[in-house]
Amino acid sequence: MPEVQARRHLRGRVAALSVLAPVGSFAGKGALRVLRVSFDELKTGSEENITLVCGYESYQAFDRLKTGAVS
Repeated sequence: MPEVQARRHLRGRVAALSVLAPVGSFAGKGALRVLRVSFDELKTGSEENITLVCGYESYQAFDRLKTGAVS
């Protein structure tokens, strides 16, 4: 599911958003998609702590962007 759509469904209740990326200098390509959602009840019991872990559809190394090479 696209990240924007997930946030829309959760109506602003997202407490944390993490973006996974490969090690090195890479640019994300394509849509940012939700890979995992976790729900944890806060100690008060009245609210939820929602965390989204996201990643791009693909990644391209910065050195390839500079030379114009596309994979």
